[in-house]
Amino acid sequence: MGKREYLGQLELMVLLAIARPSSRDAYGVSIARDIARSSGRQVALASVYAALERLERKGFVISSLGEPLVARGGKARTYFRATPAGIKEARETHATLRRLSDGLSGLKGQPA
Repeated sequence: MGKREYLGQLELMVLLAIARPSSRDAYGVSIARDIARSSGRQVALASVYAALERLERKGFVISSLGEPLVARGGKARTYFRATPAGIKEARETHATLRRLSDGLSGLKGQPA
């Protein structure tokens, strides 16, 4: 059995933002905006790109270069997609967090 690559909190948020059906053309800025909109937390763009690099190294996302854009001075955007391994890892991490949080009264609005 190979070594398991665990996801950090930001990596999981980035992976979930990419995996959304509405994120067909996910790139750094759109991912950061989605995380901010969904979580209410601002995230530094540099942190998003660092997480994307880690996720790509782990085989959980793949990147592709888009067409050069005049608005970007002829530079192309890098787009990201979740891989089947990335989707599987997101599911397993989500399931693990649900099991770990089961029965924690402090998470249900009750005093801990």
